[in-house]
Amino acid sequence: MKTVEIVFWVLLFLVFYSYLGYGILLFFIIRLKRIFKKDDKSKYERDYEPDVTLFVAAYNEKDYVDAKVKNGFSLNYPKEKIHQLWVTDGSDDGTPDLLRKYEGVEVHHKDERGGKIGAMNRGMDFVKTDIVIFSDGNTMLGENSIREIVNLFKNPEIGCVSGEKRIRQKNSDVAAGAGEGIYWKYESTLKKWDFELYSVVGAAGELFAIRKDLYQEVERDTLLDDFIISLRIARDGYRIGYNPDAYAVESASEDVKEELKRKVRISAGGFQSIVRLKELLNPFKYGILSFQYISHRVLRWAVAPFALPLIFLANLWLALDQGLLTPQPYPILFGLQVLFYVAATVGWILENREVRLKLLFVPYYFLMMNYSVYLGLKRYLKGGQSVKWERAKRAK
Repeated sequence: MKTVEIVFWVLLFLVFYSYLGYGILLFFIIRLKRIFKKDDKSKYERDYEPDVTLFVAAYNEKDYVDAKVKNGFSLNYPKEKIHQLWVTDGSDDGTPDLLRKYEGVEVHHKDERGGKIGAMNRGMDFVKTDIVIFSDGNTMLGENSIREIVNLFKNPEIGCVSGEKRIRQKNSDVAAGAGEGIYWKYESTLKKWDFELYSVVGAAGELFAIRKDLYQEVERDTLLDDFIISLRIARDGYRIGYNPDAYAVESASEDVKEELKRKVRISAGGFQSIVRLKELLNPFKYGILSFQYISHRVLRWAVAPFALPLIFLANLWLALDQGLLTPQPYPILFGLQVLFYVAATVGWILENREVRLKLLFVPYYFLMMNYSVYLGLKRYLKGGQSVKWERAKRAK
């Protein structure tokens, strides 16, 4: 019984730590850091306003072209210093032709479709500015996004800057929208604290920027290009900055089915990334970066989802030993687990219906997110995830 108890508490701690404990620990660490260390802003360049390239790798984005191009040139930054570069490889819906109608937009297209990372690798040869800002074709940037990104690059230690992903919320959001929105708000808080401690652990593909000379061509079968590109820059000794005032806005996934499709791809890419960034698992070499990477990413991707069913079974074993219906610690904990999974099930039943109980969407989204890891691992092991993927449909 002691062995089962040890397994139960260790696994429960790992799940708690990966989702909440790490955030709590960060909260206290950075407050201590603020007391003992002040940021030295004297080393930053002043009046830094360089030319930037707004890089969009697009596939069949004709419905967003007009809004995206206008959004890029309407940002609070000198217009003559914003260079819009689109790579539209494989698009057959007229996207490249629409783009060529706009003055100041550089378009590179070939009929062969090589996936997003293929377009990025190819397009980097056309970038002429020191800073390149990657953004998706269906996301709109906040007015001050470029300026806020550039401000962080004043610090020579910063090699990459991640913007914030914001989900456009509506009162009628289904489980996908409610869960995704809450998740990204929490992630934004963790990223702010990660950066204040040392470095963000991975950039959001909706909006991130790098110093051009730090770009390393990425393997063509890469699933999480933003994550690999940014973490390799951090691995080489630079920090990944973060500023929530630089943000990209997009709608939530159309429904949970579409969100699950997106999460499965991310999960498959997560396992691929752990293998390709295995050196970052060595805290003796990478110190704080390894601590952040393992705590914020690896445990969520590779440990917590597989711990959940073991926790449930171990708790059931212990609860039966104490008496399932008695007011003892293990039966009570088991009852709370059952209540959580019941809430997730009810959230699933109410999905896309007129009854909007967002409180139930949170456990449902949490469960769906962890379930996607199993599907993602299966897909990764089978090599069944193509880089030529269809992005998840977004709510209108």
